[in-house]
Amino acid sequence: MREIQLSRINVTDQTTEKRTDYIAEDTPIHIFLNKHHYGTILCSPDQLKEMVVGHLLSEGLLQSTNEIDELHLKKDGKCLLKLKPHIDAEQRISTSQRFARLIVSACGSPDYRPLSEVIKSLPKMDMTLTVTANILSESVKQLNFIAEKFRKTGGVHVAALYSTDGKVVALAEDVGRHNAVDKVIGVAATKNMEFRNLFLALSGRLTGDIVLKAARMKIPIIASLSAAISSGLETANLTKITLIGFVRGKRMNIYTYPERIVF
Repeated sequence: MREIQLSRINVTDQTTEKRTDYIAEDTPIHIFLNKHHYGTILCSPDQLKEMVVGHLLSEGLLQSTNEIDELHLKKDGKCLLKLKPHIDAEQRISTSQRFARLIVSACGSPDYRPLSEVIKSLPKMDMTLTVTANILSESVKQLNFIAEKFRKTGGVHVAALYSTDGKVVALAEDVGRHNAVDKVIGVAATKNMEFRNLFLALSGRLTGDIVLKAARMKIPIIASLSAAISSGLETANLTKITLIGFVRGKRMNIYTYPERIVF
């Protein structure tokens, strides 16, 4: 967050006042895998290592954190990530069909492969994890209270990973909803947490690329304050993820696999 001075106009009584306010910051991070430029992400300037790790895991560039040899963040915005000697970084980038691109904050980068082809390589979720409706509702509601940057700026998204008893295990805010999800994935991955025992809560729309990130990490439940769109619904159906939108008050819309939510 950055503190700024601004003029606030009240249209009703036609008055102007000078006041201090806060705005969300964003900065570019240039990711290099073994000296190969993978991409540039525009993001909030915190939890950057976690975001890079989470992004590479959730996009399928890394299979686990054990594949990382070294990770260095430079002052010029470069993130140099060295993989273990047996890993061909160039081949990984080529396979993912994501090269030398700009990943903007508002939306994900397009993947022109058919969704069924992308999902074909992903393991199907098991149905063992369940969460009570009350814990899920309270967890999503809690986002409004723990999202400090959002309360001050109104310009960021929030994401969190919870255990089934409603405990926050990872929290992040970012100008991009994808970045916020990547950051909590990175936090949990560096702590060697078991993703299949957690659920993801977020403030942003439930799109196909968000659901794919969860699927790659084997997160079985995703819940949001916001809506699902068709790509998110299709991806959740194909990967057996429970997708829940409009978690507000005492109600929620469960789009897929409702059997994971119990009373």
